[in-house]
Amino acid sequence: MFNLKKGQRIIFLINIIYLIIFLIIFLGRRNYEFVGYIVVVSLILILILWTNKKVNYPNFVLWGLTLWGLMLMCGGGVLFNNGTIKLYAIILIPLSAEYNIFRYDQLVHIVGFAVSTLIMFAILKSHINFKSKGKAALGIVIIMAGLGVGAVNEIIEFTATVLVPETGVGGYINNSLDLVSDLFGAIIAWAYIVIK
Repeated sequence: MFNLKKGQRIIFLINIIYLIIFLIIFLGRRNYEFVGYIVVVSLILILILWTNKKVNYPNFVLWGLTLWGLMLMCGGGVLFNNGTIKLYAIILIPLSAEYNIFRYDQLVHIVGFAVSTLIMFAILKSHINFKSKGKAALGIVIIMAGLGVGAVNEIIEFTATVLVPETGVGGYINNSLDLVSDLFGAIIAWAYIVIK
């Protein structure tokens, strides 16, 4: 039905399971911001399923997408300090007190937009003659494609703050740190592509 290839049934089954679990959690907490993220992740999965045969997504990229979605849900669903602090706010490595770096949120962006860049590469590689183009020029195109997905994500986050004002998404600095993290992820993905 959805043109699943070898090894992909388990990937999509895991996605369905964690999405249902977190949907129940977020509805129980009346956390409509993250119910919205579940809708977005579900739409991405439907898009991947719909285009899977034509694009031929590598399974490791789909596993990366699964990891990203699960990290996203855990970021809003795992709470600390009697439910007052989301995993997203946790500082993993205190690199800067002024800018709250390096938080779980930034790790999710690095992983997520490395995966997004690999997805964009999978989509674009059949349309570009890589042998006739320079690696620098192609790197710019692929990295910018991954960052374009990151920009769409920031638009979705902005929309969430408009529709659900108590989201805790953050302001301009958070937005900028997200985009910088997206860039790191996209560059890591491009480095992987070049090495492979």
